[in-house]
Amino acid sequence: MAEAKLDFTIETLGPCKFPSPIKLSNVFGDHKANYVKDDSYVRNTINVFDTSKKDDMSSANLLQKAGPREKIYFDPEQVNAGICTCGGLCPGLNDVIRAVVRCLWKRYGVHSIHGFQFGYKGFFEESGYDTVQLNPYNVDDIHKIGGTFLGTSRGGGQRTGDIVDTLVARHINMVFIIGGDGTQRGALDVANEVERRGLKIAVIGVPKTVDNDLQFIDRSFGFETAVQKAKDAVTAIHMEAHSQINGIGLVKLMGRESGFIATATALASHEVNFCLIPEVPFDLDGPNGFLHWLEVRLQKRGHAVIVVAEGAGQELLTKTNQKDASGNTKLADIGTFLRDKITEYFKEKNIHINLKYIDPSYQVRAAVANANDSIYCERLGNNAVHAAMAGKTKMVVGLVHDKYVHIPISVVTSKRNVVDPEGALWRDALDATGQPMLMVNNAQDAKDRASNVADGKAKKTE
Repeated sequence: MAEAKLDFTIETLGPCKFPSPIKLSNVFGDHKANYVKDDSYVRNTINVFDTSKKDDMSSANLLQKAGPREKIYFDPEQVNAGICTCGGLCPGLNDVIRAVVRCLWKRYGVHSIHGFQFGYKGFFEESGYDTVQLNPYNVDDIHKIGGTFLGTSRGGGQRTGDIVDTLVARHINMVFIIGGDGTQRGALDVANEVERRGLKIAVIGVPKTVDNDLQFIDRSFGFETAVQKAKDAVTAIHMEAHSQINGIGLVKLMGRESGFIATATALASHEVNFCLIPEVPFDLDGPNGFLHWLEVRLQKRGHAVIVVAEGAGQELLTKTNQKDASGNTKLADIGTFLRDKITEYFKEKNIHINLKYIDPSYQVRAAVANANDSIYCERLGNNAVHAAMAGKTKMVVGLVHDKYVHIPISVVTSKRNVVDPEGALWRDALDATGQPMLMVNNAQDAKDRASNVADGKAKKTE
């Protein structure tokens, strides 16, 4: 079946008639910062695989550049803005909140900014959470702490009618929704309900997923911090393993369907010997199974470090058949499963081991953003405000080919970004770990088990 053609067209609430209070330039070479025009684009496809094909200059390949416009849709004096954070914690949430508030207040003169508490639940009267009035003074230092100043929760995004009722009751005409793919699908539903009612409310998403699994975006905020914190855990477990007789260090990291954190941590630490991710199947037993190769590693070097993404090897475990409040399938615990299987395997062989296990997931999620993520969050927040003031809606701000662009929510949430097992990123990870290319006993079986990653889901990472 042919894949649906992409359309990066950004919807707007109407023509922009108000001059922006931000005084910039339209002249190049005058040493003044410039406005961004709506006909400025970034190409989605830059890799050339077929030189016979013409360069695609249609909406299927051009992403609108982000930034301040010379004319804006909203009169700043009439703006009532709302902000909420949804889903799991992620480094940088407070940096984004701070950037949005300060840009609205200081650059556009918007002084009515409402923080909805605890995600979508803050929109529901029965929850009992009033909004927080935000200003540059009460958000000035929040980037120095982890978590989210506004609080968060999962679920609630399906109650679009109630959410829009609250926006109307509070006279909100632009709302910034910070969250992952489930949150952004909820944001799109909210925007569609706004449109159905004929309202003029801009719905802008700031994509948050520590797993780095949103399509088209170079990286999601918090990812670099997560990798740094994960690397610290690997450093500690490596010292434990190296200091013991047949020491084994096992670290479980985040990554429900995408192994980007685990893969990047393996590359960054230089101390990981086995990296197990959802995209690459593996067998436990047999002549080419993981446990065999772990034994070989111990025989050669006397210690081993294993990093496993939380979604890896789920086909080896008993399914929970449960879902969380966001609708995500609750995963069985691959970390404790591997810990117990490794212990059992070497006990049966009468081989002494000393195994240490770390799951630093919540420490990683709650961390303060590092310098790169903090910069990224600041710029995402600013560009989200510029988009909203220009009347853009049903979109997120993201980084594509190192440029900030607008991407329709419908496109960015259409499928997950995953590590390509045949791409350069995973190839380099294999070089870093030295693990076998594929730890399975039956190649066809492995192909069948990996079919959920195939069918075009994997984004090329070269």
